[in-house]
Amino acid sequence: MDIVWSNFFIQLVAFLILFWLLKRYAFGPLFGIMEQRRQYVQEQIATAEASKKEAEQQLEQQKQALQEARKEAYDIIEQAKATSSKQAEEIIQVAKSESTRLKDDAVKDIESEKNKAVAALREEVGGISVKIASKIIEKQVDEKSQEQLVNQYLKEVGSK
Repeated sequence: MDIVWSNFFIQLVAFLILFWLLKRYAFGPLFGIMEQRRQYVQEQIATAEASKKEAEQQLEQQKQALQEARKEAYDIIEQAKATSSKQAEEIIQVAKSESTRLKDDAVKDIESEKNKAVAALREEVGGISVKIASKIIEKQVDEKSQEQLVNQYLKEVGSK
């Protein structure tokens, strides 16, 4: 096989012209587009990493906020328990003092009524004694009639 040098040089010149044209008009813009695409992908990766970091930070903040909320809720519950215990003790103390006061008032009322009853009984007995004495004096009776008279008046007092 013989190499035809004239065809070889023509093909070489045509290839070089084609390569130069492709480099100038096709490869340049194509490589530019590919470079833009590479930069765009890198920007997207950087943005995704930044978003991931921000999401992790927000997650950590939410965890801390949740812990603080739980702590506050626990503190509120403990405070409510303490307050309710204190109020229960106060209510019990007030009830005890009120029952003591009512008991003392009842004892005073009973004592007062007792004193009134004793005074009324004394007046009644005094009145009866005077009546008996006056009847005895009026009648100058023997012992048997005197005993009947006393029994009669005692029955009258018992029925009143």
